Amino acid sequence: MHRMLSALAALALAAPAFAITGQAPPATGWAARAIVMVVDAHDDLCTGTALARDLVLTAAHCVAHPQRYAVKAYQNGEAIPVRAIARHPRFKLANYLASRATADVALIKLASPLPDVIVPAALAAARRVQVGETLTIAGFGTVAAGSALGLGVPRMAKLTVTGKPGSLQIRLYDNATRNRRGGLGACTGDSGAPAFDGEGPLVIGVVSWTTAAENEEGCGGLTGLTPLIDYRAWIIHTAHKFGSPLAP
Repeated sequence: MHRMLSALAALALAAPAFAITGQAPPATGWAARAIVMVVDAHDDLCTGTALARDLVLTAAHCVAHPQRYAVKAYQNGEAIPVRAIARHPRFKLANYLASRATADVALIKLASPLPDVIVPAALAAARRVQVGETLTIAGFGTVAAGSALGLGVPRMAKLTVTGKPGSLQIRLYDNATRNRRGGLGACTGDSGAPAFDGEGPLVIGVVSWTTAAENEEGCGGLTGLTPLIDYRAWIIHTAHKFGSPLAP
């Protein structure tokens, strides 16, 4: 069963320095500087990626409801109000809740710029990944399903593409555990987190869901991505409409 990955940001205050399920290393360098926290009026937490100083990419299910949202940089904790949100027009919340593939992609336009410590990432070239490739995820999620441990602390993990990746979903697993037992992977709070292509801040997918080992409910088995290959043109067009143009 796929698990929705938003989480309560308020619980992060008492959390030790672990996030992304398993003993994932801290997010450092470009991965740490590109990611931000997306919080709603109830302090639910998702992860997002800065694509411009005032533009954030995240999962559509993280901003699916009409309420107040804000974006926070981990480095200073300052909340920046959201001016506008665009969810991909083909995103269907009912499909997402039923564990069916959907266009789980959204852009957030901020009311003011992110701090200089945040360095925006770029969109990866449009391509289909292959089985056996390694992608890097980075997010603010918990270290274990059903726990607040590590929530709000940036961590990163290199995961391997498995199954038959298509244009609607990419499945990743920890190559050391291969979905047979718990390993590294996205968890609660990592929804909307980026999957980076190669050794640089090039976003090729967005974290949408996860499972425990052997496809049970939880974390540490599969990490499901919404690939950007079919949505890249929409992202560029919407960013331009928001007044935050991106490189083609």
